[in-house]
Amino acid sequence: MKFLLEVTMDEGAVAEDPAGELQRILRYWGGNLKHYDMRPGDGSEIYDSAYREVGRWTVENQAG
Repeated sequence: MKFLLEVTMDEGAVAEDPAGELQRILRYWGGNLKHYDMRPGDGSEIYDSAYREVGRWTVENQAG
């Protein structure tokens, strides 16, 4: 399996403060993952501090 976290960094709060926003995103989702089974198909949208969607995390089957 693969855990993928994608964040668009060229708009909104992430563009204004990349390190700060990524730290906030990683802290939030690091603590929130306990609510998921962490199986293929799990995932959620990721929002910046202004509540704008900036990405998504997913758990996928690894090809190969």
